[in-house]
Amino acid sequence: VQLQASGGGLMQAGGSLRLSCVASGRTSRSKGMAWFRQAPGKDREFVAGFMWAGVRTFYGDLVRGRFTVSRDNGRKTAVYLQMNSLKPEDTAVYYCAVREGNGSWSVSRDYEYEYWGLGTLVTVSS
Repeated sequence: VQLQASGGGLMQAGGSLRLSCVASGRTSRSKGMAWFRQAPGKDREFVAGFMWAGVRTFYGDLVRGRFTVSRDNGRKTAVYLQMNSLKPEDTAVYYCAVREGNGSWSVSRDYEYEYWGLGTLVTVSS
């Protein structure tokens, strides 16, 4: 599976951005997708994600209520992240990831995902 994220850029605080992630290759085996982010000098953190088999979406505490994740239902080839009310602390490289493995798993754990995109940089100025 190959992942290509796009949509990052420079935005002022309070503004909005929409990230896209397109998956190609063996996407039919995907069990879920997610967004993570990593700011300079910090650990990678969970932003939002879901399991294809369910309807529920999951969010990290710092973005809940401001960010919305959406999917192309059925095709398993794209995930989007609508980011509103951006804050300077949202500045990070945003990565999309795909889970393919079977068995129980946690959407918010980065080690659960086998495939990762290169990331797209989001910079929020104050």
